[in-house]
This record gives sequence, structure tokens and C-alpha cells, in this order.
Amino acid sequence: MTWRPGIDHTAPLTFAFRAESWPLAEAFVISRGSKTAAEVVVVEARMGGAAGRGEAVPYARYGETTERVLASIGAWAARHAATATVAGSELAGLRQELQSQLPAGAARNAIDCALWDLEAKCTGKRVADLLGEAAPQPCLTAYTLSLGTAESMAAKAAAVRHLPLLKLKLGGEGDHGRMLAVRAARPDARLIVDANEAWSVEQLPGLLATAAATGIEVVEQPLPESLDEALRDRPRGVAICADESLHTRAELDRVAGLYDAINVKLDKAGGLTEAHGLAAEAGARGLKIMAGCMVATSLAMAPALLLTARASWVDLDGPLLLAHDREHGLIIRDGLISPPMPELWG
Repeated sequence: MTWRPGIDHTAPLTFAFRAESWPLAEAFVISRGSKTAAEVVVVEARMGGAAGRGEAVPYARYGETTERVLASIGAWAARHAATATVAGSELAGLRQELQSQLPAGAARNAIDCALWDLEAKCTGKRVADLLGEAAPQPCLTAYTLSLGTAESMAAKAAAVRHLPLLKLKLGGEGDHGRMLAVRAARPDARLIVDANEAWSVEQLPGLLATAAATGIEVVEQPLPESLDEALRDRPRGVAICADESLHTRAELDRVAGLYDAINVKLDKAGGLTEAHGLAAEAGARGLKIMAGCMVATSLAMAPALLLTARASWVDLDGPLLLAHDREHGLIIRDGLISPPMPELWG
């Protein structure tokens, strides 16, 4: 590894971590509940005058709490702080060790992304170069409409007429009317929907038919994960995307023949390292990719932009849902995201 001038490659690697709360511009509502703030954890990896950061979202759907994630980060950091120096352990090797030492989830994601950012800061290279990928280009993100009445969702869709790609959060009962109302309000828009496991097997045929009739491009996680098998060999008329049903490459065999696409999220995959490999392998298997996110700041979105070249849909609108973003946040204009500045990440 070639170090940037001024970086002390004999300095110890240390970690700092904390919880942060970022108020939302308005309540964010899905079928499982609502939130008014983005609760995130941030890891800083420091070495020789350089610092890298990673942000992740503890998610209750996967049994995570902020306290458990911070404890997991703290335990891992304590094991490595005394021994991990640049001379003794290359950062790339440490990232690989991390994959087996922590399970996929928010703790591993925050550490993994911090280590990628630190290597970029230490070498003066962008993370795309370290990955052997082309630099990310500006791309169009979906903008999420929270679950509400058909009328309120249609009004919100009309109010953001400058945004060409909308994602509708659905909830089961009433979803036929929601899709029809939003389409009527925005005949010009590209639409995708996310049921967050709220549909029943009985509702599935009719709601998929409505989705197809209203020009929905993809339906994300219509059924609970435990009912995935009901999707096998089912006529659909619209692409179906796995979210809660798939986290890492380990689940690809299980969802084969059930889904047409997968939503790759760094928090589920446990960081950029696994998410990058997952997107590549899923694409090789013929699955379409959605680059997705939890509700978080630009620091959490920035690493996910490295997945967008493979993605048919990009859903990295977290910063647009906040009351305010962090310093050096991503520039998003009319739904188009520009790549991050090095001051933010990577």
C-alpha cells in the first residue's frame, strides 16, 4: 500500500463511535410504524493523522437496537485497538477479517465503511479506485412517499412534480386505491412501490394486477419473508424485488426462482465489502438490482453510490427526508444525486 505524504503509517489504529439523532422533515410512515428522526451510529477510524467515517442504522426489524450495535462496535474495537497498526495489519486485510468476526448488520456496516474511508484518506485514492470500479456518476434516486391515505399520497406526489421517480410505501388494505390515485396525480412519473411485507397471499394477485395496470416498475417485498414460497411460478406482470428476504450472498440460493430483483442495502449486507460482492453476484445470476438505504444522512448514502452502476433502480433519498443534513452532504437536485466530495466520504 502506498501512503499519502504526511500519514504516519506506524501510528496505531483507533476507533471512536457514537449515536446520533437527525430530525426528519416530517414523519416517515411505513406498514410497520412511523418515525420522526433518523437514529444512526457513526464510527470514526483514525490513524496517523487521517480519519475515516462510516454511518449505519440499527433496525428493529432485524433485532437491532442502538445500544446493542454500539456494544458490538465497542467490543470489536477493543479487540483490535491494541494490535491493529498499519505495519501489522493492512486495512484491506482488516476489512476481510471483519466479515467473519461480526455478523451482517449495522455494526459491521459502520466499521467497514469507516475502514474504506480511512484507506482512501491514507492513500489519497478514491474508494472506487480501491475497489477497481469506475467513479460513480450522477444518478436518479427515487423519492419516497410515506404510507397515508390515497388522497394524501396523491397530493404529495403532485407537490413534488419536479421529481421524476417516486417510491410509494404501501400497507395492504387500501393499496389498490393508493396506486390508482398516485398514478392519476402523476401520469408523467416513474413509480415503484414497497409493501414492507404487508400484503397477504390472498391480496397478492389483485394488487399485482393493479400495479401492472398503473405502470408500476417493481413491487418491493410484497409478502412476509416466511411466505416467500408463494411467489414461486406465480404470474406477476410486474417485477418483484426482495428486501427483507435477502441480506447477503448467503440467501441468493434461497430466493432463486422467487424474485426478479433484490434490494441491496449496506446495513443489511453489513457494509460496502459484502454489498459490492452481493450486487456483482446477483447481477451475474440475472437478478436486477435496487441500490437502497435506511433513513439516514448523506454519510450513509455515499458508500451505496458505488453500487449504482449495476442498479436498475436507485433509492438513496435519505437526506431528502431530513430536516437538515450533515456538513458536506450529497448534492441532490431534482432527484439527481452527485457523487460525494472527499470531505464527506471516500
